[in-house]
Amino acid sequence: MAEPSSPSVQRVLDALRAHGRGHEVVDLGQSARTAADAAAAVGCRVDQIVKSLVFRLRESGRALLVVTSGAHRVDEKRVATSVGETLERADADFVRAETGFAIGGVAPVGHTKPILTLIDEHLLQFDALWAAAGHPNTVFRLTPNDLVTMTGGTVVTVK
Repeated sequence: MAEPSSPSVQRVLDALRAHGRGHEVVDLGQSARTAADAAAAVGCRVDQIVKSLVFRLRESGRALLVVTSGAHRVDEKRVATSVGETLERADADFVRAETGFAIGGVAPVGHTKPILTLIDEHLLQFDALWAAAGHPNTVFRLTPNDLVTMTGGTVVTVK
């Protein structure tokens, strides 16, 4: 298990421990800012990588976390229909303010405040997934059921 190298990684570790399923954070020793980088580092398919993308909801100004497969591009119009608001791209300051994470290390858990979460239905077909753990060099392994349970997210079509 990786030792927490930052408060962000520690928040993820704390969230994982709270779920009590023995998840471990792995320090890859290299950046895994892209899904392809992460897949190569852990030895899985790109679509088993969990991308945690933050959007700003135009009307309410709230943050939306879309947890999607590393092989998918989010269809913003489809997702907007799911949440009933137009999506805007979130800048780095908004992402950090709403999640406590820097872009490239946004985890699906361990946010500094609650966040509305949607989960890509494509992720449910795999036995194992890998997600960022609060820093671009860290990841953790989980199951699709873990992802749904830990995030409280709603499973939808996002591509």
